[in-house]
Amino acid sequence: MRIRVVRPGELDDGEADSWRELRAKSGAPASPFMEPEFTLAVAGVRQDARVAVVEDDGVPAGFFPYQKGPFGHGRAIGLGVSDCQGAVLRPGLRLSARELLRACSLSVWEFDNLEAGQDLFGPGSAEEFVSPVIDVGEGYAAYERRLREQSPKFLRTTMAKERRLGRQAGEVRFVFDERDPSALRTLMAWKSAQYRRTGRRDRFAREWISALVRRLHDTRAPGCSGVLSVLYAAERPVAAHFGLRSRTVLACWFPSYDTAYARYSPGLILHLRMAEAAAAAGIGMLDLGRGAAEYKDALKTGELRVHEGSSTRPGPGAALHRLSREPGRRAHSFVRRRPRLAGYAQRTLGRIGRLRGD
Repeated sequence: MRIRVVRPGELDDGEADSWRELRAKSGAPASPFMEPEFTLAVAGVRQDARVAVVEDDGVPAGFFPYQKGPFGHGRAIGLGVSDCQGAVLRPGLRLSARELLRACSLSVWEFDNLEAGQDLFGPGSAEEFVSPVIDVGEGYAAYERRLREQSPKFLRTTMAKERRLGRQAGEVRFVFDERDPSALRTLMAWKSAQYRRTGRRDRFAREWISALVRRLHDTRAPGCSGVLSVLYAAERPVAAHFGLRSRTVLACWFPSYDTAYARYSPGLILHLRMAEAAAAAGIGMLDLGRGAAEYKDALKTGELRVHEGSSTRPGPGAALHRLSREPGRRAHSFVRRRPRLAGYAQRTLGRIGRLRGD
């Protein structure tokens, strides 16, 4: 077995095809974050992107995308925005995490959305989280019937608000795959304001994330395409979402809305329209992403499992990582597991946002 490390742009077409074939054989949901196109997009905006190519008898048997930092500190590709992480390996491949990290000159590899079934890194998982999903594999009508059973008031109220939006704000129109870059800029401005309003760090203030989203909006590949969905009222955008799709999965990523229309719950209307359009396009699942939210609880039909933590190999680099990261991670975990503390933290973030004047 041979492991070589390359920059993502150095992969040839045959290796990219092998990556896709191995991923298709994994049996895992076809997350666009696990396709070579996502790694290539990250490499286009970050110089630290790398891919370890695992060869067995001269044939590609695995691909491990990551970001390489100082002191042997590795991170999942796109850490902080990628919602599905891990290695793409041939089933049954005999490889240990220690071997892989050594070949990459890494003492630690950090992840926050490691997909279930990544047994290579499983022992290092620190904490498990749920990622709510919407199953539209049997069509939107079947999903709507399920919503009527599990959340009848939610569905009835949301549909009534959509009718009210049309009467009071103008004709409602939905575009599943909007290509207008101005609509993307509008969404990013809304989302930045939302981050600041809720006391959170503005992801779009980081140039590499803004550039990555713009690049992915132009990406069109069967396994990974950017999809910008927009809800209009009287030809004015009132809610929008940018995510990534494969043939069968829509990864929900950045949703937001115009707060002037908040009383109509345009974000909820948008998600129902997205589910309907996704089902019509042959998509079977919408992954709403890790994180608790009332709208996710109302919309979901099931859950996936993801993990946050790190995989390490013995050495001073791993020890330094534990000393610098573990206290903060444990503190966050302590708060998350206690609803009263989590609620207090949420209110504090809101107050910070109001003090900022956003």
